[in-house]
This record gives sequence, C-alpha cells and structure tokens, in this order.
Amino acid sequence: MRKIIASLDIGSNSIKLIVGEIQKDKLNVLSCVDVPSEGIRKGFIVNPESAEFALKEAFTKTENLLGLPVKKVLVNIPAFNVDCFISSGSVTIKSADKVITHADLVKAMQASIYNKIEPNKELVTILPTKFIINEDEVVKTPINLIANNLTVNDVAVVIPKKNSEGIIKVLDKIGVKVVDICIEPLADFYEFKKTPDKEKVGAVVNIGQSNTTVSIFNKGILTACEVIDMGSGIIDNDLAYVFKISNKDASYLKEKLAVADIHLAQPNESIMVKNINGGDVKISQYDISAVVISRLNELLGLIKKQINLLTKKEISYIIFSGGISELNHFDGLIDNFFGTMGRVGIVEEIGARDNKYSVALGMIKYYNSRLKLRNVEFSIFSLDEQEEFGGNHKRVNISENSLLGKIYGYFFDN
Repeated sequence: MRKIIASLDIGSNSIKLIVGEIQKDKLNVLSCVDVPSEGIRKGFIVNPESAEFALKEAFTKTENLLGLPVKKVLVNIPAFNVDCFISSGSVTIKSADKVITHADLVKAMQASIYNKIEPNKELVTILPTKFIINEDEVVKTPINLIANNLTVNDVAVVIPKKNSEGIIKVLDKIGVKVVDICIEPLADFYEFKKTPDKEKVGAVVNIGQSNTTVSIFNKGILTACEVIDMGSGIIDNDLAYVFKISNKDASYLKEKLAVADIHLAQPNESIMVKNINGGDVKISQYDISAVVISRLNELLGLIKKQINLLTKKEISYIIFSGGISELNHFDGLIDNFFGTMGRVGIVEEIGARDNKYSVALGMIKYYNSRLKLRNVEFSIFSLDEQEEFGGNHKRVNISENSLLGKIYGYFFDN
C-alpha cells in the first residue's frame, strides 16, 4: 500500500492543503494548494458559511490536481491553552512467548492517560520519554524484547475541545473526515528538526498572521507552549497606516520590497502604489524596511521574553518559521537577537518550498512517525484508488475500511 497522507493547515491568512506520499521515510509532495482564508480568525471558525466556501475551494483545487477527491485529512488545531503533563502507564505482557509487540506499547501508553484527561480537554498526542521492562531495566526500544511487563513514561499533550470543534463541524459538513489533529509546535519540529536537536533543549517559533506560537522541546519532546497575541499581520497594519495604503498593498510591499537589515535597504529602490485616496504614492525600500524592522524588533523581544518564561534550562537552538521568516535577510535579524542559537527553518520539499507550508508538511511527517510507532499502514486512498491515481479525473467513492482508529488520535482502539 502506498502511504499517501493529506494535511490541512487552517490559518488566519490562508488555508494550505497538502497531499504527500512517504517513500523510504522521505516526503514527496503530490499536490500543494494555498487559498485565502474566509471566516477564520486566529485559527478558529468565526463564520462557518464563509469558512466552508474557502475550504471547498481548497479541496476542489486539490481534486483537480490529483484527479481524485480528498476525503480524509490531518488538521492543524489552534495551540491556545496547550497543556503538557508527565505520566506513566504499565501493562503485563500476556502472550505465551512474552515478546513485546507494538500493541503492548500502545496499551501501556493508553494506560498512562486513563482517567487523567478532563472532560473539556482533548488528547493531541502521547510522546514516550522512557521504556522500562521488568520494572527496572531501561531500554531504547522495547519492541521484540522478552519481558513480563512494560512501563512507558511519557508526556501527554492536550488542548481544550473548543479549539477543534468548530473546524471539525465544518469539515464534516463538506464531507471530509478528520483522521487526526495536530498543533503547530509538533508539526514545525518534525519539519525542521536536525539529528542533534533530539538530544538538546530548544525552542520552535511560528510567526503567523495573527499570532505567534512559542514552544519548548526537551530531547524532541514538547514540554511547554504559549501563544503571543501578535503576528506578522500587525506589520501590514503599520504599513497601511504610515503610508495611507490598503492592507492588501501593504502585505504585497512587505513581501516584495522590504528587507530585514536596514543597512541593505536601498533609498533609491521604490514602488509606486495608489493610496486610500486614489493618489499615487512612491514608497522606497528604505522607508518600508524601517517600519517592518521596528515592529519585528518588538516581536522578537516578546519572543525572547516568552522563551525565558517557559523554561529555565539552557537553550541550544531556536527555530523560526512562518511566512514572515521568508523575508530577505530575516536570518540576520535573528542572529542579532539570538546569536548562533537562532536559525530560520528551511523547507526542502520540492513543490512546497516556502515556510508558510511548514506546518502542513510537518503534520504529515509527524503522523508518519505515529504510524510507525503503531506499526500500522495507512493511506487516504483505497487500493483501487491508488491504481487509478494519476489516470483520468474520475470520481470514486473512498472506502472507509482503512480509517485509522478514532478521531483525535489512534492511541484508542474502537
């Protein structure tokens, strides 16, 4: 079975829908769609009708590219009020040969959160930190070892149910089933992590349109997360106010003209646009960059403060993502604030080489890691559809036989 997975990142500025295939642990992008958001604010559905229209557009464009409808997705959920708690669960190995299986591992993880999640909270994931067999022997991986019992120490990540309810209702209305949910920090970490990051303490920062998510990882495990109520959209507001132009033109100038190093901004390089009164206004790269850098410095200061509040441990790396991180010379600005610790994440997948796609791409990689943990095969397309894939654009009803577990996480078997 081909491992084809779809991910949906619903942002305040745009909706990203990516379909990718995992081959030999490498993600190949099959389709990448980006449409303007409607009816969405800070990742929440505020106008279901408008959101439904925008989502339908994304799925229609994807179907036109692939020739098959996408009816199953992973979905990104707002990371407000994320809670990470340490837990532990144990199981007795009941098989005659006492060989530990993936099923035993999952049961131990289930036991670690039994009766520990509040009714108004929803499980995002369980991240194992230590495996212990026979009560005292720590092992790197317990699968296929012989033991009487298995204990798993882990970190459970939960969110308020209200973070996901609106999104899932709209997707259900348009006939799309949510296979699992994810949050920005996990997705970005899986997209940008390097091998040394797995053994160190670091931060992942996603600067979105309306807010910024700051997260702490300890040896690859999410331990803390906070959302700052400021994103790159405030830069558009500043530019619109200063130069008396529309927010649309402000966003365009920010992306196409501004640089993040004032010493590299050219006073004689400029663009002519219409102001809100219909008159022509000439804006130089130097003037627009000065406004952008001023607000970015304020935001980076808040990020630095938030990291210090979230952990007292020594930070080894800080990864930045989000569309604004594509700004020319943004890495130099990061270096001024954070030195060698800071780096801009680089999306390497062909067909989606822009940091605005980092969450959608990372979700697929994260989900693949969960599939491997369970030793489960999964694809959004049935075997018949996979044979049809790449042929004529023929509509086919997708079988439900391959649905992976229960919504919100495959650590619970139906």
